[in-house]
This record gives sequence, structure tokens and C-alpha cells, in this order.
Amino acid sequence: MNEILEKIKVEMNPTEINEEGNIYQIKIQIPTELGWIDDVKFVLDFDYPKEEFNMNFIKEENGLALFQSNVYLKTRAIYHYYFTSKINGNQIYLKNKNKEDLNNISIDETFKTSVNFDIPNWAKGGIMYHIFLDRFNRGNKNLMEEKPRRKIHKSWDEEMPVGPDENGIWNNDFYGGDLLGIIEKLEYLKELGVDIIYISPIVESQSNHRYDAADYEKVDPYAGNNEDLKKLCDKAHELDIKIILDAVFNHTGNDSKYFNEYGTYPELGAYQSKDSPYSKFYRKYEENGQIKYDYWWGMKNLPECDGSSEEWIDYITGENGIIDKWFDLGIDGLRLDVADELTDNFITQIRKAVKRNKPDGFIIGEVWKNPMRMNRDYIYSGKEMDSVMNYLLVDALLRYFKYGDVNKLNYILNDILNEYPDDTIKSLMNFTSTHDITRAINLFATDEFQKEGEWAWNLKNDDIYWCKNYILNENQYEKGKAIYKSYIFTLNFLPGILSIFYGDEIGMQGMGNLSNRKPYPKINHDIELLNFFKEIGKIRKKEAFLKTAETEIKDINENCFVYERYNNDEKMLIAISRIGEECEFSLPNEYKTPSKIYTLNKSKPGYLKPHGAIAIKK
Repeated sequence: MNEILEKIKVEMNPTEINEEGNIYQIKIQIPTELGWIDDVKFVLDFDYPKEEFNMNFIKEENGLALFQSNVYLKTRAIYHYYFTSKINGNQIYLKNKNKEDLNNISIDETFKTSVNFDIPNWAKGGIMYHIFLDRFNRGNKNLMEEKPRRKIHKSWDEEMPVGPDENGIWNNDFYGGDLLGIIEKLEYLKELGVDIIYISPIVESQSNHRYDAADYEKVDPYAGNNEDLKKLCDKAHELDIKIILDAVFNHTGNDSKYFNEYGTYPELGAYQSKDSPYSKFYRKYEENGQIKYDYWWGMKNLPECDGSSEEWIDYITGENGIIDKWFDLGIDGLRLDVADELTDNFITQIRKAVKRNKPDGFIIGEVWKNPMRMNRDYIYSGKEMDSVMNYLLVDALLRYFKYGDVNKLNYILNDILNEYPDDTIKSLMNFTSTHDITRAINLFATDEFQKEGEWAWNLKNDDIYWCKNYILNENQYEKGKAIYKSYIFTLNFLPGILSIFYGDEIGMQGMGNLSNRKPYPKINHDIELLNFFKEIGKIRKKEAFLKTAETEIKDINENCFVYERYNNDEKMLIAISRIGEECEFSLPNEYKTPSKIYTLNKSKPGYLKPHGAIAIKK
């Protein structure tokens, strides 16, 4: 029976296309040797109210019965579908997987398709380098101008402070990492295999992280100027490297031309008067006859913008708005900060503005949970974001390598592979670390983390000064590095973007989300680790089929993780050990005479060395 069902052929061909949806000619050819075929239906299910469409019998040819129907499908990032039929009077499901059981259907057995939704090819399976700008590299050697409420480090090697200063102000110290500094490092990044540079916010702001914009129209003077951004984009494009900017549209800084709490700017700010032209940019309420403003998470330096305000949306997304200005300087995409706090309509307008400037512009959102389950249009609608930061998978992988949590990795991978659109899967941001979490090498090296915490990087002791002073000893570092390399090997062969947080490739340490933002060191690089990352990059470039290959999980157990990547022409089996001793894994016959092998710690087909790994190409 299963061999007969494998002969089924399914086609979906668009016959009429517009922005709102397409008419598809849907065909299914069913082997007549199954018996009498009747009542064939095309069924949409799992993402929306179930819909069924009758399929018309067209003809029988070469032992196949052809059924066909024209169906209108609205623009949407993902549809799950299957077919039902009566064969010899029995109702059965005609599906994508598990053809031995035709009496039931689950989401992982359906076919998937997208309508008017596809991700730029350059974003699929790329290597990204995530730069926290103030701490990466300083290209401008001139003295920085003193500005109110900012402190300037005289030397790149000065100790990094954490916590508030004597006036209670956080994150106001600057080392001066800038856009010219990135230009100086472009050749280095190219050698690392980088296709995409994602830069933390660069607009004028009051803090070193710049998630509190003061003026969206200007590059922060400590980071350079607008001409430097254009120069960076031009130089990067010459090397086939794309530039993505961090876009913070949920809130601004209180020390900004829009809010202007300190009177720093000549404009009349919302804080100063409700009659300010910027007053409509912010969320507010009235209390005892006075206008009060909302602050993001109650932080008084971050007044919250009104995502429903037409004035605010137009300022960012309208003709000659902020997004137009940024793209005019040459950028290729946006990472939307706290995307889950932006309205659906706002994100839709952001997408329109991005695509107006660059049809292949890329939008990735900061969403920590499953974006397909949040009752939001995010990706599902096909009209908002392209992809998200893959916190769910990274958390599951960290738990797996640290604690052997097989169940979580299993169901997170199952959710992603079955519920996300295929193009989104191929462009998920799978990161080594980020500015918001402990660096992975620290996590693998110590027992300072909450095993049952919400996230794998939740610390037992989150005292900022303890975090700052925590330095791994030699044994801890080598232990963490061994596990870390197997983790990186895993990320490299999984679908999506491999995102390297600046310094992770040379063994930078950082316990907690402030101590992980130290200046990129001029010396004491782990050259062996750096060379490992370079080799990883070369493999990813050489095996180009991985950018768009399908993924099938073969086995996840307490010792090893095995999965396969494949397309019509190429196949690769990847196995990674999570333990510090040798272990075996099941090797299918088709991989016993491989065409190519990539190995970590001298692992071999069927046998993994301690914290070893192997990728075997058929």
C-alpha cells in the first residue's frame, strides 16, 4: 500500500496573481490500482477554520486518475493542506507523511505552501555577524566631543563599568566603536564567511546601547554620521555583504528631540507641552487634569510610542519617512526591536515601506515565543515580518547540550518544522549569543544557571557586579569551549541564519546581559576557536544546498542528536555528541560510502568522539 501511495502526484499552480491572493489550479493524480476512487477533496486545515473543496475527475492516464480544482487562496505565509477521498467506499486521508495510517491526519503530515510570501534568497542560510556597535571597533581616532550625561573612555582597554553611575544613570559610558570601525573589519568578516552584518541601533541616542533614540534622522555622533553609513553599505555590498539595522520603534529616549525632558533640543518636546508636534507620537492618559505618559516597562528614560498613532506611523513609514531615509543610505533590512509590542498595522506599514525601497528587503523581528501561536499577524499573514530571532530553538539546544533535555529539543524542533513557513525556517536567526543573554561559552562552562528557569541563560545569581567579575578559569574555559564547538557545529548545519555575536568567535566571555558587552579585545584571541569558525564558514559556503534544503530529525537521545538535510539532488546526515565520552549512532546504508565528510574531534561515521560531531554527505 505505501509503495502505491508514493506514486501520488500533487501540483499547485497559480493561474491568477494579485497582492491580495491567487487563484490556484490544484491537481492530484492517484494510482488507480488502489481501487475505485471517488469524492476527492482538497482540505485546508490547522491554521484557520477548516475548508473543503471538491476535486473534479478529469481523466485517467498511465494508471493515474487526475482530479483538479481551481481554488482562491488569500495572501498568507502558510497554508497546511491535504486531500481526502473514498477508495473502495472507505474514507482515507491522502497526505505528505505516514502513508501507512490513512485514517488520521496531524499537522506534521500535511503539505505546506505560501501565497505571495517569500524571503529574499540572500537571507536564507546566511552567516550573520551581530555587532554591538560601541564595543566592536573604533575607526575614528579623533577625540569624541563631550555631550551631556555621557562619559567617554579615554582608552579602549579601560575597565567596563556596569550598573548606574553616581547620578543613577545607566549605560552612559562610551568607548566609541563606530561605523568606520566596521569598515576596517570588513575583510576580516568576509574571511569569517559573513554574508550579513546586523548592527545594534546607530541613531543618535543617550545611551551606549542606543535603544533610546534621540533623533532617528541622524547617526549618533559617537558612531559616525550618515555619510559613514552610506560608505559602509557601499563597501559591504562590494563584498556581497548585506547590512541590517536595529529598528527601535516602540519607544524613544526621554532625552530626545521628540520628548525632550531635559530641554537638550531646540524643538518643543512632548514632555514640555501637549501642544508639541511630537505629542501624538506617544501613549498617554489624563490623571487629575494632567497629561501623563506611559513608559516602557516603567523605565522613565523610555517613553512609549503610540503604535496606533497615524502621525507616528507616517513619520516612520510614510514617503520620505525614517525607513526611506535609512534605505536611501543603502541598508538592506531591519531587525524590529520588541516586535511583539508593535501593532499589526504598524508592522504592515513597515513592510510596505521596506518593500517600496527594496523588493528584496528583509525584516526580522525580536519575538521570543512561537510567532505562529501568538494570535498575531506577525508572519502568518504574509504581510508583516519575514522571520524572527530563534530564541525557542537556541534555548532548547542550550538545555540539550547542558542538561540532556531531549524532550524540549524534540518538541521545539517539531513545532518549528511543522508550523513555520518554509522560507521563514530557512531564515530564522539562530544565534551563538546576543546582547540580551549570557555568552554561550560561559553557560556551558559553569553551574551558575537555573536548570528549571524560564530560559536556559537565567542565572542563579544575577548581581551585576558578580557577573562583571566572573572570569572562567582555564579548566572551566576548556570545558565550555568543547561543548560550545559542538553547539556551533549543530547550528551550522541546521536551517536558518547562523548569527555570530561579536567576539563569540574568539572566545569572549560575558556572564549576564551587561557583562557580555565588553569591548572587542585587541589581544588574547583564541586563535584555535577562530579558525574553527572560519572552517565552519567555508563549509557553509561550499555546501550551498544547505541554504534551502529540507530537514528531517532522525534521532535525539541523551548521547547524541542526529538529523538529515536534503533536496532532490543532495543529502547530508549530521550527528553531534553532547557528552564527554565516545558514543555510537545508527548509520544508514546510503551513508556508508560518503562523497564528503566534515568532522569535529576526529569523529567517524557511526562513532562520535567526546563532544564530537560529523556531517556525512551521500
